[in-house]
Amino acid sequence: MLIGEVARRSGVSARMLRHYESLGLVRPTDRTGAGYREYSDEDIRRIFHIESLRSLGLSLREVGRALDDPGFTPSGLVAGLIRRTRERIAVETELLTRLRRIGAAEPDAWEDVLQTVALLQALASKSPEQRQRAALSSVEEVPVPVEALVEAALSETDPNVAGALRWALARSGGDGWPLLAKGLGSPAADVRERAVQALAEISGDGATALLRDTLAHPDIVVRRHAALALGARGVAEAVPTLVDMVVAEANDVDAADALSALAGTGPALADDIAGRLVDRLADHSHGASARRRRLTEALAEIPGVTAARALAELTRDDDRAVAVTAAYVLGIRDPR
Repeated sequence: MLIGEVARRSGVSARMLRHYESLGLVRPTDRTGAGYREYSDEDIRRIFHIESLRSLGLSLREVGRALDDPGFTPSGLVAGLIRRTRERIAVETELLTRLRRIGAAEPDAWEDVLQTVALLQALASKSPEQRQRAALSSVEEVPVPVEALVEAALSETDPNVAGALRWALARSGGDGWPLLAKGLGSPAADVRERAVQALAEISGDGATALLRDTLAHPDIVVRRHAALALGARGVAEAVPTLVDMVVAEANDVDAADALSALAGTGPALADDIAGRLVDRLADHSHGASARRRRLTEALAEIPGVTAARALAELTRDDDRAVAVTAAYVLGIRDPR
């Protein structure tokens, strides 16, 4: 078969076939009387073998070794190809992500593109000051895609920068909460906590609904952050977790404030909260004194008859510290 026919059937150009010949990869078995290259069936099979190996990413030099070196084993080469392919995919994925983010910013001119690129680079800077400035600029100067802000917020360890990123996310239009939902499912506890902290600062029904769902999260730290945020939004479902926080002395002052705010939304909820606090006061197990004092202090900020009666009874409590606390808070209690 002459070179033109081989090229047509194999899909390998005549020029490339000549290149293969110059490298010694495949040589035509015969020549015609006129000197034209004539390929045998074995030659054509070798051409297809070359193309198959090239499709795996082998260089022509590696192809030659694979076909001609009897001692050549594929395992090491394949492992290297896998490594190089993963590296190439990582680079291409990073490029694709950057392009998508620039596209999401909807630039009107190349100057806008350059500004967005500069801001994305600043968000990835090793300098906390640069990252903080980039977070603030993303709201005031150059819009940054929400996806980039979420990624930065979930990975940020500097508290000042993290605060700036949460502020930027809260002002990004409320579109960050679906992305933060993925962060709540992270296997890393610190990422989950950053996700719920950022979510707590985003307003809107979508974020509130996600926070409600998060009250059932297996991570207690995440549940507590969600409860504090929901308490500030007047969501009664947060009450059990907030009461547990007072009992456990886990950010108990903020939890008590959130319970007070919720109790102010109506007498029925106020009495429910007071009843829950009173129920926990019944625990007199070892080491309960400090816990019962915290619960008594929390009752002081709950309006309604149930809380007032409980405090009056606590002034006669066997634990003098609890009784003194109850008498004091009862004396300064807002008569709502």
